Amino acid sequence: MTREIEANDSALFEAFNRCADPVQLQAHAEFFSEDTEFYHDNSGVTWTRADMLASTAKYACGRYTRRLVPGTLKVVPIQGFGAIAEGRHLFCDMRGEACQGEADFVMVWRHSGDRWVVTRTLSFGHRPAARVGPTTARLDVPAVQGLLSTHRVESISLALLRDGHLVASHAVGQARQGVPATVATLYNVASLAKPLTAEVALQLAGQGVISLDENMSAAWRDPDLGQDSRADQLTPTLALSHRTGFPNWRQGALRFERAPGAAFGYSGEGFEYLARFIEAKTSTRLDVWAERLVFGPLGMRHTSYTRQPWFADRVALPHDDQGRAMPPDIRDQPIASDDVFSTPTDYAIFIESLMQAGPSRLRQLQRTVITDRRAELCKALPPTACPSEAGFGLGWESFLIEGRRYLMHTGSDKGTFTFAYFSPDTRSGAVFFMNSGHGADVVLPLLRMSGADPAFIDFLDRWVSSSASK
Repeated sequence: MTREIEANDSALFEAFNRCADPVQLQAHAEFFSEDTEFYHDNSGVTWTRADMLASTAKYACGRYTRRLVPGTLKVVPIQGFGAIAEGRHLFCDMRGEACQGEADFVMVWRHSGDRWVVTRTLSFGHRPAARVGPTTARLDVPAVQGLLSTHRVESISLALLRDGHLVASHAVGQARQGVPATVATLYNVASLAKPLTAEVALQLAGQGVISLDENMSAAWRDPDLGQDSRADQLTPTLALSHRTGFPNWRQGALRFERAPGAAFGYSGEGFEYLARFIEAKTSTRLDVWAERLVFGPLGMRHTSYTRQPWFADRVALPHDDQGRAMPPDIRDQPIASDDVFSTPTDYAIFIESLMQAGPSRLRQLQRTVITDRRAELCKALPPTACPSEAGFGLGWESFLIEGRRYLMHTGSDKGTFTFAYFSPDTRSGAVFFMNSGHGADVVLPLLRMSGADPAFIDFLDRWVSSSASK
């Protein structure tokens, strides 16, 4: 029920935010019963849908947009009727960026047949917004559209963070033919699943359920490894820092390519081994732990490892290098390293939680370079352009540049590219989801447009250029 209400809230206000278009105003209207009542602490009461829409058209459409404050929506069922939803929302400029006002709200939803409609709305406690998105978090949307056209990228949905908080969300392009992408569109995050899985492992370690240094084979041993003694060296830390010795993906049977801990080797199989270990030791699947420890507490109601009813009509189709749409890879059983579906806003909420987390040994380990790759990454770079530290921590790539820490991860599946980074020192970050094989081509220009962390972006630019010239 909570997910259904969240999806309806998102769709209702997606139409509201574009209600200067009469078609969108009508789409907004269809979420309300004809006898809906709207109570506003400043402007009074309207008693019918028609009166409410007239007020909306006159005072709201084309003037401002509404944005839900992440993590504030709470849903309580009403037996035999529907549900009450309450939360807090921001009122922002037409780009959804600079937010000057905020208020609390309550909405009463009635469930009838297969539809949810609002019968009562209260919007109250209107006040100046606690946080206003800085100008550096604004993007030139026409320029983004031009960038997508130039590089033949179907769509991008993105979120920007400043001062440790989500400050802007945008969606540009098409989720699929004839369907525009919105900030509620779901994308396959590809390998950005790995930091989520890493967070589940860290939370379990923090609670003492697992140890990051324990022998995973005591609880789980892949049958392919037989009596290979190297399996007894496998630990969660080795899996999270890509030092299991496994290939990225098994070809037939699982085999070691090198001794565990010997060297870096990017491995989805290592994360899958970790997930099976967690399930074997705790008798609980990874996706259940993720909901219990991460998604639920953070209010990430648009993120899942597996197929859900609320995916319907919300998934961005991947597009190959020729721009042809392909079916999405949606899992019925969770995997740890790929194929999680989410929105950039939800993923930014996750990143926000990492930036706001208090100091701890586990957070320090997460950010510390455990698998050193500096020499490898800096081969083609001048010494002055090379980070002081570069490699993998626990689930994230970690860089120390001009004394500041940056954590990054990318994801790439056929027809999909995703990117996320944040800095616990500058407290900025960005999340980009693209449903195109050309998605990687727009990451650096978009980062430049965002106006944050130029030292980090300069390094990425030199790194990409040096890799392309090899």
